[in-house]
Amino acid sequence: MVDDKTLVAEAISARERAYVPYSHFAVGAALLDANGKIWHGCNIENASYTPTNCAERTAFFKAVSEGASNFVAIAIVGGAAGKPISDWCAPCGVCRQVMREFCSPQSFRVVLARTPDEYKAYSLADLLPEGFGPDDLERASCNHEQH
Repeated sequence: MVDDKTLVAEAISARERAYVPYSHFAVGAALLDANGKIWHGCNIENASYTPTNCAERTAFFKAVSEGASNFVAIAIVGGAAGKPISDWCAPCGVCRQVMREFCSPQSFRVVLARTPDEYKAYSLADLLPEGFGPDDLERASCNHEQH
């Protein structure tokens, strides 16, 4: 199994491919699936801003588009492009919601790191309390059918 240090090192490597000509804030993500495969993502900016895609979503969308569906953890790193990582880089709300779509909030781990030796891990439930996911829609559909 891939350990946190390895996953963080993969996120740091993914960060090198970030396309950030506007914010100059480069983010890398490494998403681990249940089969031990690592899916890389980096943020990709766009001049009109709205189409910009975060590193975390890039990793998820790559994985899901290739048929992966069972995820264990994601490591995320970020900071000023061309400079060493100096602070924690937490996922934005949209990325947390994408994680919730594809992961169990209680078991999916989100690893924020500065280096492979300096990291902290959270469950998705810690970062997205009272999150809204597919099971909420299933419950709503069941309740609707009963009335």
